[in-house]
Amino acid sequence: MPLSTQSQADIDQYILIASLDNARNLSNILKAISLRDHAIFNATQNGLKVTVEDSKCLQANAFIQADIFQEYIIKEDAVGFQVNLTVLLDCLTIFGGSTVPGVCTALRMCYNGYGYPLTLFLEEGGVVTVCKINTQEPEEPIDFDFCSTNVTNKVILQSDSLKEAFSELDMTSEVLQITMSPSHPYFRLSTFGNSGNAHYDYPKDSDMMELFQCTKIQTNRYKMSLLKPSTKALALSCKVSVRTDSRGFLSLQYLVRNDDGQICFVEYYCCPDEEVEEE
Repeated sequence: MPLSTQSQADIDQYILIASLDNARNLSNILKAISLRDHAIFNATQNGLKVTVEDSKCLQANAFIQADIFQEYIIKEDAVGFQVNLTVLLDCLTIFGGSTVPGVCTALRMCYNGYGYPLTLFLEEGGVVTVCKINTQEPEEPIDFDFCSTNVTNKVILQSDSLKEAFSELDMTSEVLQITMSPSHPYFRLSTFGNSGNAHYDYPKDSDMMELFQCTKIQTNRYKMSLLKPSTKALALSCKVSVRTDSRGFLSLQYLVRNDDGQICFVEYYCCPDEEVEEE
C-alpha cells in the first residue's frame, strides 16, 4: 500500500498517528456528531474522543478506541486540537466514500503538535491524496458533570424501537417529553405538535427493552431542535442507553458497530428545557 512507503523519518516527526484500512469507520462516526463546524479532538493511549457542542445546552462525543485503528501511535499522555469538522469530513470522503464491497479508502492521520495542521494521507486504488487541515488550540469542553452516582433512571433499548417511536411522534413539537417511572407508564415519550399530543409507551418487559432501572418518577422536557441531530447516531446504532440524573440532564449513549463489526460509542448530553410538575 502506498501509505506504507512513507519514510521512518516522516513518521518520527509526528506525535500522533492513527491509521485505518477503511476511512468510513471514522467518517461515519464523525457524521453522527456533526452538529456544528468545529470539533475538539482529545487523544490518549486509550483512543480518540471527539467532542462537538451546541449553545452550551448540548454536547456530542464520539469515542473511537485505540484498537479500532490498524496503527495508533501517541507520544504524549494527551494530545488535543480543534479542527473544522465539515472540512475534515469532506477530506475523508474525497474519493466519494464508496460502498462497493472490497473498495475502501485507507487513511493515515498524523499530527505534529501545537500550531501544525492535521495531515491526512488517503489512498484508494493506488492513488494517494494528502490533505492538510488547519488546527486551533482546543476550547475547554463544557463539563456536564453527568456521573453514574447521580443517575436516577436508566433504560437500554434496541435502537429499532426508538427509530419507530421517532417515526410516529410529531416532530413539529418544540419539545420531547420523557417520562420514566418505576410503575406505569414506565418509559414514555410525548410530543405536543400541530396534530395534537402523542405518546409512545414502552412496557418494562418489552422485548425491545434490555434493561429497566427506575428509582423515581421523573418527567423532563428537552428541546426537539437539540435532540434532532442525535437521530444521526440513532440511525447507525444497534442499542441506545437513555439515562437521566437528579437534575433532569439527559444522556443518550449509542452503541455503533462499524463496517468491520467493531464497537464504538456516541454519547449526547442534553440540558432539560423546563421543569414539569409531576401529576
